Amino acid sequence: MIPVNSKKVLVTGAGGFIGSHLVETLLKQKAEVTALARYTSSGKAGWLEYLPEKAKKSLHIIYGDIRDPDICRKAVEGNDYIFHLAAQIAIPYSYIAPRDFLTVNALGTSNMLAAAKEAKIKKFLHVSSSEVYGTAQYVPIDERHPQVGQSPYSASKIAADKMVESFHLSFGLPTVTIRPFNCYGPRQSGRAIIPTIILQALHGNVIRLGNITTRRDMNYVTDIVDGMIAACFTKATTGKTVNLATGRDYSIEEIVALVGQIMGKKLSIRSEKRRIRPDKSEVLRLQGDNHLARKLFRYKPKFHLKNGLIDTIAFYETNRALYRKEDYQL
Repeated sequence: MIPVNSKKVLVTGAGGFIGSHLVETLLKQKAEVTALARYTSSGKAGWLEYLPEKAKKSLHIIYGDIRDPDICRKAVEGNDYIFHLAAQIAIPYSYIAPRDFLTVNALGTSNMLAAAKEAKIKKFLHVSSSEVYGTAQYVPIDERHPQVGQSPYSASKIAADKMVESFHLSFGLPTVTIRPFNCYGPRQSGRAIIPTIILQALHGNVIRLGNITTRRDMNYVTDIVDGMIAACFTKATTGKTVNLATGRDYSIEEIVALVGQIMGKKLSIRSEKRRIRPDKSEVLRLQGDNHLARKLFRYKPKFHLKNGLIDTIAFYETNRALYRKEDYQL
C-alpha cells in the first residue's frame, strides 16, 4: 500500500461514484482531503452525504464548478496533490449537448491545470476514459492505441487529455493521466450498464437494453481507486498515461446472464432502438492492457467480475429506494 498519511489532497468530482469511493479510501488512509463538489441550491454533496459520520467530520468540502477559474484556485489552495475526476460523463447526452461536454471536460480541466501550475502542485492526476480509444483496432488495447472521437464525450476527453499533456511538456507540471476501463460498483448512476441491468432485474425478468454484442473490460471500483492512489504517489508515473484494466472483456449479453445467475433469475433481453448509439459512434470492443500499470506500480486487480457483481447487487438490493425503477434517461 502506498503511504498517504497526512498528505494534502484535493479530489474534484468528489460527490460522484468513483470520487466518493476515492475520498473514503483516502480518509481511511489518513490523508487530509479537500473535496470539490458541484454546487447545487440543495447544498447536497452527492454520495459524500452517505459516508460514515466520522469520515465526514474530517473532510473539507468546497462547492463549485470547475468551469469557474476562481473556484479552481480556491479548491487547490493549501493542497499538494490533485485527483481530477470532475467531468460530464453521460455519452447519450453528449449527442444532444456537445458544447456542455467541451466546456466541462476540456475547459474545466484547463482551469484546474492552470490553478495547479500556479500553486506548484506536486502531482496532478487526471482521470481519462477508455472511450478515447474508440472501438479496439487491436486487443488488448495499450496506451499507444490511436485515439478516436466516436462520440462528443470521447472527443472532449481526448481534448482534456491533451491539455494535461501540454501542461506537463510546456510548464513541467507533474502529471499522470489514468485511463480506467469500464468501472462498476456500489453508488454508480442508474444510467450505467451494470446498474441498469441490476435495477431492472430487481423488478422483473425482462431487461431492456441497446446493443448487447458490445464487449467491455469491467473493473470493480475498489481496484480502480487503489490504482489511482498508487499512480498518483509513484514518481515513475510522472508525465505518463496509464491504463487501469483487467485485461478481460465480456459481452453485455454475458453480463446479463451472470447477473441472472447470481440473483437466481432467468433474465430475457429486449433490445430498444432508442438505446443504441449512432452506427459509426458505437464502440464495439474495449479490452485493456495493464502491463504498464503493473510495471510502474505493481497494479493487480483483486476482483473477478462475479465477485464484484455479488457486492454490487447487494448494494442495489439494499438501496433500491435511492433509485427509480429503471427509467431510461439520456
